[in-house]
Amino acid sequence: MKASLPFTTLALVLTLFCLNIRGQQNQHPLDPLTWKEYWTLLEVLQQEGKLDADTRFSMVNLKDPDKQLVWQWSKGKPIPRSAFAIVRQKEKAYKAVVDLNNRSITSWTELKGVQPNWIGEEFGSVIEAVKKHPDFIAAMKKRDIEDLTFIDCLCIPPGYYGTEEDTGRRVGHVHCNDARGVRNSWVRSIEGLTVVVDMYEKKVLRVVDEGVVEVPKVYADYDQAAIGAPREVPSPIYRTQPLGPGFKQDGHLIEWQNWRFHVRPDHRVGLIISAVSYQQGEDRRPVLYQGNLSEIFVPYMDPAFAWYHRNFLDAGEFTAGGLAKPLIEGLDCPDNTVYMEALIAGDKGRPMSVPRMVGIFERETGDMAWRHHTGSNEGQPESRVKRDLVVRAAAVLGNYDYIIDWIFQQDGSIRVSLGATGIAEVKMVNQNNAMASASVGRAAPNLPADAYGRFVDPNIVAVNHDHYFSFRLDLDVDGSDNNLQLDRLVSKTLPEGHSRRSVWVKESTVVKKESEAKLNINFDRPTLWRVTSPTRKNHVGYPTSYQLMPGMNGNTLLSADDYPRMRAGFINHHLWATPYHEDERYAAGEYPTLSEPGQGLPAWTEKDRKIENTDIVLWYTIGMHHMVRAEDWPVMPVLRHEFELRPFDFFDHNPSMDLPK
Repeated sequence: MKASLPFTTLALVLTLFCLNIRGQQNQHPLDPLTWKEYWTLLEVLQQEGKLDADTRFSMVNLKDPDKQLVWQWSKGKPIPRSAFAIVRQKEKAYKAVVDLNNRSITSWTELKGVQPNWIGEEFGSVIEAVKKHPDFIAAMKKRDIEDLTFIDCLCIPPGYYGTEEDTGRRVGHVHCNDARGVRNSWVRSIEGLTVVVDMYEKKVLRVVDEGVVEVPKVYADYDQAAIGAPREVPSPIYRTQPLGPGFKQDGHLIEWQNWRFHVRPDHRVGLIISAVSYQQGEDRRPVLYQGNLSEIFVPYMDPAFAWYHRNFLDAGEFTAGGLAKPLIEGLDCPDNTVYMEALIAGDKGRPMSVPRMVGIFERETGDMAWRHHTGSNEGQPESRVKRDLVVRAAAVLGNYDYIIDWIFQQDGSIRVSLGATGIAEVKMVNQNNAMASASVGRAAPNLPADAYGRFVDPNIVAVNHDHYFSFRLDLDVDGSDNNLQLDRLVSKTLPEGHSRRSVWVKESTVVKKESEAKLNINFDRPTLWRVTSPTRKNHVGYPTSYQLMPGMNGNTLLSADDYPRMRAGFINHHLWATPYHEDERYAAGEYPTLSEPGQGLPAWTEKDRKIENTDIVLWYTIGMHHMVRAEDWPVMPVLRHEFELRPFDFFDHNPSMDLPK
């Protein structure tokens, strides 16, 4: 009996896990789809004759219920449940909406003039045809490669450029590498060779050969076996919570100190924080209806054919398998983390489980929440320990990993932190170091090998690129109807005879239309961006509000007529504001794959809609230019960019005054 106990225990754990994923019940209108609901959608579509052997799914997800219903909902009330699916049948695509409670199709709409996101099988679906094509075989022979056994290829969507080749087709670009003997195969690319394919017809359109570059012999593996003995880190630090987590969890609802909010793992954006409120005495005050990463844009800065097409709208194009991947237990998060499992749809619409997709944990970093010392021996010095609650997900997009943290703080602020790590995408060159000055081919005949990047290893150049992240922030400060207020700090000259010559003062305006809300950070014209309540004031008469306080940021350097910039128009401004609309969720549009310019925020805001005293949504863009340094190779230390949603006259006093000593 003793020998069978571990097996019995393991079987019980596995059974409970399966029951948790497959038998979970909805407890909130915004809960993610359950295992049963995925299958309900598939069964309804099948019964209505909408499925066949060739049907594939680019997306299956919850269709959010009415916003006001969510705010007014309480336990025991009926929960409306609908799902949508992006259904693909050969060259046609449809958006289906299914009422899960009534097991019926609400709508079935053909999608015209747009392309659904890449699905998992497309990354490899044309590779066999590519490897048999005579032009590809000839290009490989030029590189002394005749045996293709160990040649790995990947097909990805390129950027759209309005050419005849782009128009009306689902175009893919195939790049290959020779991965023999390395774990980090990014250093084994077969450079200068791109195969353009038609994804619908599964055929090669052309092979573009920009010249032979020898595959480098360097290794850039980064696991422990490659690095060798680790450094000594003496005196371990332990984080334990022997009494269990300091927050309460009820399904996907989290309560921590005065905060309450809903956490939803999401196929497309990784993580959605919803229904955020703050308890003040008997009053539960709404702060944020929904906040999430909306889109990621990564354009590369090399004009060679194999590179200039690489301008990725990652969250919209590359969500096959889900944007967020499992967190690594004990390494990505501290030991006191509580994890959330998730379900996402595979290419055939069937649900697949993703363990540890979201991690939630408390932490004390050693910082103080506030302190004061009187400066004399008479007063009592006061200080309070700061504790945060972190909700974390990790997006993985090919070579890059992005860590997304929503950090709830005891002073009523929410800090959003995005960390970039992973592997810089690199180009193989014939020159071996930064002293070389030979030509790099037709794209730039008289420039050195590192003109568009930097050497990180012999014959390896990390290409310059940008990262842009758009966050959708549906603030509901003390109610859904709000204003966007701009507090500009302006210099004021003092009268003659005054000892001072100038001070700064505040000039406030309420933004009335979308066109007035397209804003950029300008250090010469400092401005506070605040979402204010038109109906509630604090104890001295100021409208309650939350400030969006930017962190480090950057402006785009792409020209206004550059196709990548036109496709990702949200990067034109650090801040946008729109009236709430349930179908406006993604900054570059719902269907950014191979998209034409102008979708998303630029298209919506052309209407110049009213945003005064109404339900508004802020869209905040973080921009970073990445000129890769040696220390970013072969794997990049986490680089963080942050912003904060900060109470501004929302409370009458510092809300963390009551923290224990």
